[in-house]
Amino acid sequence: MKAVILAGGGGTRLWPLSVEEAPKQFQQLVSEKTLIEETLDRLSFLDPKDIYIATNKAHKPLVQKFCTQIPEENIIIEPALRDTASCIGLAAAIIEKKHPGEVMTVIYADHLIQNKEEFEEKLKIAESLAKEENTLNIIEVKATSPNTNYGYVKLGKLHKTVNKTEIYILDSFKEKPTIEQAQSFIKEGNYLWNTGIYVWKCSTMLHYYKEYKPETYAKLEQISENFGTQAYENTLESVYPTLEKISIDYAIMENVDPKDVRILKADLGWSDIGNFETIWEVQEKDAQSNVKRGKIESLDTENSLIYNDTDQRMAVIGLKDIVIVNTKNGILICDKSQCKRIKELNNGKS
Repeated sequence: MKAVILAGGGGTRLWPLSVEEAPKQFQQLVSEKTLIEETLDRLSFLDPKDIYIATNKAHKPLVQKFCTQIPEENIIIEPALRDTASCIGLAAAIIEKKHPGEVMTVIYADHLIQNKEEFEEKLKIAESLAKEENTLNIIEVKATSPNTNYGYVKLGKLHKTVNKTEIYILDSFKEKPTIEQAQSFIKEGNYLWNTGIYVWKCSTMLHYYKEYKPETYAKLEQISENFGTQAYENTLESVYPTLEKISIDYAIMENVDPKDVRILKADLGWSDIGNFETIWEVQEKDAQSNVKRGKIESLDTENSLIYNDTDQRMAVIGLKDIVIVNTKNGILICDKSQCKRIKELNNGKS
């Protein structure tokens, strides 16, 4: 199995920690390691030569800085941001050319997974499914709250159980529902959060590109045919930016026959680290339910996230449910429930 870590996102909702030159996957958000280092740690059961990292040209030096064990030839460069369908398709085409018939898994560099043993076990079961049934497999987790920022999957009938892992046939995808819909999903109990952790044979996925996105498929073939030759860089630079900008979910996953998709139910301790409220939720807290980092003094302050990444003294008094982040890039102060709106700010671009 080959793992492809997607590390090309911008993380605009985490300004001022996440900025254009160093977005969130290269930041220490939940531990003393960056998110991409955390991702590599949970893939330690794989040989580094079996791990690929997809990123954009500007962030290649950061990948090389934090991922020294990954061979340079395994760093897949995106010349333009064309969303996940293009990125995943490129990785599948390259891996299939180098290793015909290989299984690949797609991992996001900015997700938190706390249960490493469960993660490894589910990946290996999904790998077997991909080889035996040629299915598209997704490792999903229980939806514990009506979160409108996550996608959901509705479970179809139980397909089988492997080592106590329940494997379902997909019923349908539900992308980022309204709060009323999300509340209904939780009540019904047969919906899971869509983690985007995919496992499939590269050849199987490329078959679906050929069927549903033939123009994209033809261009990916053109690029991969030149992989390993002197013409590769020029072909990649000229062809990749012309690919349709679309997510893997909209391009492929929502078009395939649900009977060809398997859902593996897992308990991963999973979170998509997309905003400061999520960071607060997953971190250990002090007696006042605060998450603090850096030189901070606080009085009568609770349920807050306070990061001070400067040498200045910071004092916080009489606040509740607040996010304060002080860095060399800027200062953020907001109500914790409003931190998702950072992207609306012009100076919040990263």
